[in-house]
Amino acid sequence: MSELTLSGAKRGLIAILRGVKPDEVVDIGYALVEAGIEIIEVPLNSPQPFESISRLIKTLPSNILIGAGTVLNPHDVDRLADCGGGIVVSPNVDKAVIEQTRSRGMLSLPGVLTATEAFTAIAAGASGLKFFPASVIGASGINALRAVLPSDIPLGAVGGIEAGQFIDYHQAGIHFFGLGSNLYKAGDNARMVSQRAINLVHAWDAIKNQ
Repeated sequence: MSELTLSGAKRGLIAILRGVKPDEVVDIGYALVEAGIEIIEVPLNSPQPFESISRLIKTLPSNILIGAGTVLNPHDVDRLADCGGGIVVSPNVDKAVIEQTRSRGMLSLPGVLTATEAFTAIAAGASGLKFFPASVIGASGINALRAVLPSDIPLGAVGGIEAGQFIDYHQAGIHFFGLGSNLYKAGDNARMVSQRAINLVHAWDAIKNQ
């Protein structure tokens, strides 16, 4: 999985906690870790996102990769780095965001949907590419684009993908998945998230062990 393996994560599953609040994020974080998810993203359009990120970094095991999503400007990249974050996820390709992310020693996963966006992100130094919203292009579209992309760039899929579709996207060359509303919705408690996380991890492990 190329550079993303530097995080030490065994699974290419990123938990997206959009809407999570600081007073609930630690319990949910522990539930994710216990289920086997090692990468957690708190989107910046959540309530007090940097506080949630800081609490996760301070309390979860050091091998858990924690970062921010919906990162749209270099200033927020710096805020995340100052918190100790390790991964920056964006819905778009912004050269300044990617370059600042890499200069601060973090992984950069910008969102792409076309060949032009993909190559622009790669040229800027992206660590991997996040196809978003992946359901729009589908596994067949990603597979077609993969034919022209560098073989060593990790590819991810986010948006509208259920566990039963992991196999199709994996066969199309996807290395990691962003788990959003099928894992967590604002207001969900740790128990609810735990069961969903366990099911998603089992689905991932089933295709990886084939």
